[in-house]
Amino acid sequence: MSLTRIQQQAIARLQQMACLDFNGPQLIEPVLHELHHLIGFDSGCYFYPGGDVGLDAYVEPSITRDTMHTYFEPQVIASERKVIRRSAHHFAEAVRFDHGPQVLEQLLAVPISELLRSDFYNLALRPAEVFDCLSLVLRTPQGAGLGALKLYRSADSSRFNVDDVAMFGRMEPWLARILQPGELDAQDSVVHDSAMLVVTPQGRLVWTSQQSDLLMALAFGPSWHRRSELPPKLDMLLQRLQFSGRSGDSRSGPAPALPQLDLHNASGWFSLRATQMAAAAGEGQAVGIQITHRVPRVAHLLPALRALGLPQRQHELAYWLARGLPEAQIAERMGISANTATYHRRQIYTRLGVQNRLELQARLLAPR
Repeated sequence: MSLTRIQQQAIARLQQMACLDFNGPQLIEPVLHELHHLIGFDSGCYFYPGGDVGLDAYVEPSITRDTMHTYFEPQVIASERKVIRRSAHHFAEAVRFDHGPQVLEQLLAVPISELLRSDFYNLALRPAEVFDCLSLVLRTPQGAGLGALKLYRSADSSRFNVDDVAMFGRMEPWLARILQPGELDAQDSVVHDSAMLVVTPQGRLVWTSQQSDLLMALAFGPSWHRRSELPPKLDMLLQRLQFSGRSGDSRSGPAPALPQLDLHNASGWFSLRATQMAAAAGEGQAVGIQITHRVPRVAHLLPALRALGLPQRQHELAYWLARGLPEAQIAERMGISANTATYHRRQIYTRLGVQNRLELQARLLAPR
């Protein structure tokens, strides 16, 4: 199978990601970006163990993400069990039995005609404009399950073919290495976004926004989708706020710290802090919940580098410069001479209009 220049670059980027100083599901966005260049698909999703229901999911921004919450509805789950051999909800079974890329017909336990009549299709897949699927269960070298990558096409697109299956299988070891969870370091992260919602002390939503809805869905997964009730973990946060309000006494010392809930998943780290607010719109006592979204520096750095369109060698060298690696170690890691590393560094600085490493870091790590 002959590869285009864009495909060759995408493979090189994935191979580079597998050799970085950070790995984990937080790199799923750049992974899917490169896979788009290798295998044409309309939307991608990564299911992995976690979340309040034992399953979490990262879905690319798309109509699929907007409707993914229906996949966690009991009626849809029950219907899926009847038409799919091993769903993402039964990840342990998929790890045991599903090896290599699988097309839709291999995933189904029934003919496609029966799938199209099911609640699973009509309540979950059809609204998401999903018709075809290519699935790959990822494992560690020891065989432990990491997650399931699923690529989707709509009815208007062609079906996945043997070349798509072969390319997906070729990338399997690199994808597993990139997405294998590593050590989490909240200090090695940057603020990506923040928002606020307002609730009653009993947990009823009073005010929200499109941005806070998005961050709530990212923090708690698609199983929560702009519901009137808060996730149980946030109910516990409100209880802690009420307790601290009763126990605190400003006359006897500093006010107690605001209650905070910290979460992490494939979308990054989330800190949710609750504080008492004045009466809001006749609702009486209210609580503001500030959501701060942080992402690993690497997950922030890769899209910034990608947008520069540097040649592959300069792309790789710019990454290590931004990560603070000494130039001699960069040359050794890249298998090039010190003079070659110096030459490429100067080319990068000239191309980007920066004078030194600090200016390079400032540009690449600036808030988006």
